[in-house]
Amino acid sequence: MADSDGEYVEDMSDDDLVGHGVSQTVQSDYGTRSKAGRGAKRAGDGRLKPKSRWEDLRRSWEDVVETADGTLTIGELLEAEKRRRLLRDTTPLQRGIIRHLMLVLDMSFAMSEKDLLPSRYRLMLDYAVDFVREYYEQNPISQMGIVAMQDGIAVRISDISGDPVEHIEKLREWKEQQEPKGNPSLQNALEMCRASLFHAPSHGTREVLIIFGALLSNDPGDIDDTISSLIKDRIRVSVIGLSAQVAICAELCTRTNAGETSRYTIAMHEQHFRELFLAATMPPIARSAEQTRPSLLMMGFPSRMVTSADKMSLCACHHRPTREGYACTRCRTKVCRLPAECPVCSLTLVLSTHLARSYHHLFPLQTWVEVSWADAKSTACFACQAVFPKPPKSKTILLKGKGKQQAGGKPPPVEAKGASESGRYACQTCGSHFCIDCDIYCHQTVHNCPGCQGGSGGGETSGGHTNGVAMEIDS
Repeated sequence: MADSDGEYVEDMSDDDLVGHGVSQTVQSDYGTRSKAGRGAKRAGDGRLKPKSRWEDLRRSWEDVVETADGTLTIGELLEAEKRRRLLRDTTPLQRGIIRHLMLVLDMSFAMSEKDLLPSRYRLMLDYAVDFVREYYEQNPISQMGIVAMQDGIAVRISDISGDPVEHIEKLREWKEQQEPKGNPSLQNALEMCRASLFHAPSHGTREVLIIFGALLSNDPGDIDDTISSLIKDRIRVSVIGLSAQVAICAELCTRTNAGETSRYTIAMHEQHFRELFLAATMPPIARSAEQTRPSLLMMGFPSRMVTSADKMSLCACHHRPTREGYACTRCRTKVCRLPAECPVCSLTLVLSTHLARSYHHLFPLQTWVEVSWADAKSTACFACQAVFPKPPKSKTILLKGKGKQQAGGKPPPVEAKGASESGRYACQTCGSHFCIDCDIYCHQTVHNCPGCQGGSGGGETSGGHTNGVAMEIDS
């Protein structure tokens, strides 16, 4: 049978292959067979057998896009995809930065499907580990617990706590020791989450994130009563589906989120699933009166202490001998990690950097705008000093300004948000120009504008700069 890599002949030696006219050099990087010299295995009689590479199969046609002029390009698609993630609403809103989240993972028979490679189950656990790291990175003073749905019951994987190491270890143990089986039960999982979030303080948020891959739920009672209890306890539920849309999940998310329909999403492919998963690291908007009412929260800011090797002491959180730790500012109890809650006096112990890292949720960095060739005066990126492409010398460069036209008398096209034609992106406050990589890094990791923070941007403003927003300073 003819194949894209040449005619495939099984159980032939090297001489037979050459005589048969089969090329041993793979023409494409996406072929399912490798070269005979590197990817082949020798049988007992010394003959070479081609080795298949289905695990390395890539859908290359998904990386190609057709532009307006009919050409195909990959680089512009990747750059536009990066910019699409940043073109979101950056309006400052009051959010609950002290979060209490329960992560519910579907480990039923439906997660053994392989429509998401390598399988739904393994991909979900891999993304769950990434989610735990990103959750505590973006919400350092928050807590989280993990629950599994399996065999019609809810199983607790890890208790609600502020230690990401414990959650990651438990997830890796489940990946190695457990396999998906049985039916899921939304009601049992929600009741367990409601019991875990019952003692969460009123100044924090109560959230449940469900990864649901099945099309059914094996519930012991009426799930409508459970939904009413969740609304009474101010618990918000979000669902990421891996199959078709389920009516009860849509009703669950709509009723617990005050009619908001965007909390129930369906993953289209692996990358989309990861984006939806990590999008849950953003704190929800505060709606209830108890959350919007100003209140004082007592916290302790302990100092780090280090003792000699012969004077090790037990920490109160894990009961392990350690040399380093932090002493509670109220009762002097030793804990090994921060942020944490003092096991003796229940005082919240944090560092000043933890509060600073939660600041960007309240005042997000404004989206940088695309720079046209007419305004491309900079030669290098303000942050990384990468050299920008030089403006073309053609006379068809678009002229900026109302009423101006292109060469030939045609009106300039409407500017669309997306990838910049000049490869430059400008901060609307300081006017500094950045490359696409610095744009992504500043918005997703640093959450600050280097030009505004350094005070040496190219733009002129009347006050100070903070997070890309001009702040008026009273004299």
